[in-house]
Amino acid sequence: MNTEPSVPTPIPRRVLIAKIGLDGHDRGAKIIAAALRDAGMEVVYTGLHQTPEMIAATAVQEDVDLVGVSILSGAHLTLVPKLLKLLAEQQAADIPVVVGGIIPRSDSQAMEKLGVARVFTPGASLSEITAAVRELASKARAAAS
Repeated sequence: MNTEPSVPTPIPRRVLIAKIGLDGHDRGAKIIAAALRDAGMEVVYTGLHQTPEMIAATAVQEDVDLVGVSILSGAHLTLVPKLLKLLAEQQAADIPVVVGGIIPRSDSQAMEKLGVARVFTPGASLSEITAAVRELASKARAAAS
């Protein structure tokens, strides 16, 4: 008989990865989703052509710790602020949102001012993304507790 006290298994961080808008290129999002999964996170992947409304609803329904948005279409300054607004309207503004894609530095700064937790552009390593997502999701979960 095992007499050692049981240590609760930590609940994996729950992350939503979404392709927002009409952008049909999802290879990067799938690579990120797999890397996060391999790092021990539970990943919900929405697939292509998601609207801000669909992403916000899924984030709330799935009770995620973080939303990761992939966008390559150039519509990030239209779609991402709308997503942030919808999350706030659903009392989910505390869910951090990260964005990855082809995004000019000035647009990255503008999105961060609007509340995006982090913007990843080409060249960001999987280990950098994974570490940032883990940290942001952990902080969000701790704040919600």
